[in-house]
Amino acid sequence: MKIGFIGAGKVGFSLGKFFVQGGIPVTGYYSRHQGSAQEAALFTSTKQYDSLMSLVQDSDALFLTVPDGMIPLVFTQLREYGLTGKQICHCSGAMTAREAFPGVADTGAYHYSIHPLFPVSSKYTAYRELPGAFFCLEGEGPHLTWWRDTLTALGPRVQIISGEGKVRYHAACAMASNLVCALVQESLELLGSCGFSQELALSALAPLMRANLEHLIQDGPEAALTGPVERCDTETVAKHLACLPDDSSRQLYRAASRKLADLARKKHPDTDYAPMNDILKEGSSI
Repeated sequence: MKIGFIGAGKVGFSLGKFFVQGGIPVTGYYSRHQGSAQEAALFTSTKQYDSLMSLVQDSDALFLTVPDGMIPLVFTQLREYGLTGKQICHCSGAMTAREAFPGVADTGAYHYSIHPLFPVSSKYTAYRELPGAFFCLEGEGPHLTWWRDTLTALGPRVQIISGEGKVRYHAACAMASNLVCALVQESLELLGSCGFSQELALSALAPLMRANLEHLIQDGPEAALTGPVERCDTETVAKHLACLPDDSSRQLYRAASRKLADLARKKHPDTDYAPMNDILKEGSSI
């Protein structure tokens, strides 16, 4: 299995180094920006390709590590070459392999999405953390179990999902990571209105967030749940809603808190959460 990379950004750098260190042969890199391909090849002790056709000829599997919007366009270029029996792979979290590679079934190539569920923030150091990451695989062809077993042997946990579940999978990832940034930003703005600097607000919230995250990871959301919604403290929740600066902030608080109320009912089935639900309804008076 010889792997070539089209695109030499953070994901291409990181996966290439990860594969090379795991003993998986990497042929090298092709990029519109030759300097990036040269840098990635040097970093991974592989080859920089000036010709896309040469990379295709030398590789059994091709990873299109380019921005999501460019993947179908790059694949259109690849279709000019013989792809029969080759593997075409992308690393997008939201797109299926069939969506990313229009008409791939007509090329004789196998097609896969191989998504590292990990924030690749540095092209020079992120590869060190990939053994502890989680990978999600999807696609059509006989190599899915090979990829699962090979990646598992390198350290990550791996799950194969169907194409129909890909968008739900990615939405789940966004909720657990990106959307948390929105909640923290809302917290920072509220603390800022109390006289906190951003630096002080973050340092104040850090022990709370770390302890909560550890409890969440170890025991799950239901066991980790604390606070006024769980206690059915309607007076405090009403005060929170009244102090929020605008409708969008109240909608955010209400939407998240309704989910918390569902969890609280599971945790305390004998508690009546109807008064809490009334306060959390959209348009309810505060």
